[in-house]
Amino acid sequence: MKCIVTAGPTYETMDNVRRLTNFSTGRLGTELANFLVARGQEVTLLLGEQATHCGERKAQRVEPFSTTANLLEKLKAHSQPDIGAVFHAAAVSDFRFGQIWLRSPSGELSEIKSGKISTRQGTLLAELVPTSKIIVELRLLYFVVKLVGWKYEVDGDKASVLRAAEGQLRDCQTDACVANGSAYGFGFGLVTGAGRSDHFRDSAALFEALERLLHP
Repeated sequence: MKCIVTAGPTYETMDNVRRLTNFSTGRLGTELANFLVARGQEVTLLLGEQATHCGERKAQRVEPFSTTANLLEKLKAHSQPDIGAVFHAAAVSDFRFGQIWLRSPSGELSEIKSGKISTRQGTLLAELVPTSKIIVELRLLYFVVKLVGWKYEVDGDKASVLRAAEGQLRDCQTDACVANGSAYGFGFGLVTGAGRSDHFRDSAALFEALERLLHP
């Protein structure tokens, strides 16, 4: 089966030399891609340019992405009828830069539009604008495939993370959602419906469960 795995962070540019990004190594998605290849699947790994994981990449195709918009472009380009599953593990930046202003010592604000913002001109005020949620668009792009999302949370508790994962299934029409992060706690949850979830103590067990989704 042809599968797509996204991994690693997107970033958003402030100017030509500065970026806003998420903490993500890309390890989990890369290792999932490796696992699927070992099970005979044909995998395209879309990997963030700023992913720091240096482990082996066994996917038949590895393509880098940069910004959230660039990742969406890559997903659109791969939305072919022969794709059987999409595992969207990338850490998509929640915000991008909007307007940026310079505040002078007297308090006056002036909008900055420059290739490189000087650090010697005064205090900067930056507007952060929410990025579009890629997961919302995936079902329209891949309407007959197995679609698995991720819900990584640092605030709350396991119950709240599982509820958020159920909300993703409902709102984004994903088939399953992986729940993890410090709010979830040890291991991983795999939510496949309202009130239906399984817990896995490590990534190896999670990958086994994800691969089983490909064989209903």
